[in-house]
Amino acid sequence: MLKVKNISYQKDYNILFKNLTFQAKDGVILHVFGINGSGKTSLLKILAGISTAEKGSVSLDEHDVKSFEYKKQIFYFGHLPSLNLTLSSIDNLNFLTNLKQSTNKTLLNDALNKIGLKGYENEYCYRLSAGQRRRVVLAGLFLSKAKLWLLDEPFTALDKDGIEIVKQCINNHCKNNGICIIVSHQDNIFANQEVLEL
Repeated sequence: MLKVKNISYQKDYNILFKNLTFQAKDGVILHVFGINGSGKTSLLKILAGISTAEKGSVSLDEHDVKSFEYKKQIFYFGHLPSLNLTLSSIDNLNFLTNLKQSTNKTLLNDALNKIGLKGYENEYCYRLSAGQRRRVVLAGLFLSKAKLWLLDEPFTALDKDGIEIVKQCINNHCKNNGICIIVSHQDNIFANQEVLEL
């Protein structure tokens, strides 16, 4: 279970949220929404351990956000996917997954195939469309052993098929007691989602 207790965060002179408290049980899809600038991305970065709340606490299965045990259970997909455009799809995916775990080429190819990039494994990322570039990073979902997925606008630039692939992957993850916290401007993404409004 993810527990967030009384966290507050200020950006420049703007208080984005104050004394925010919520829980996400195993198997939950939590949809975070709000107007632009309400703190959705900032919240995900705090949950990922990239930013630090001014006060309060964050824990996953009683492990504090700063601990190694917490960090190894996180898959973070930021608003801007981190890719080296001079590397191929498979080389980028290999690098991204090796930050958490070792993965062989067969599994990498399989993940790219599942996300809809069959035939693009060796294509340099600068030659890919915006949606294909996002798919390269999202292919990591099929390889991730992390319990908590933090996804910031994962459907941006994806076509209808790509959205359905990612949605099914998230559903499968949560059916296996994973937790997914997703920021999206789309309404009613999942039938079984919980909602947090900022």
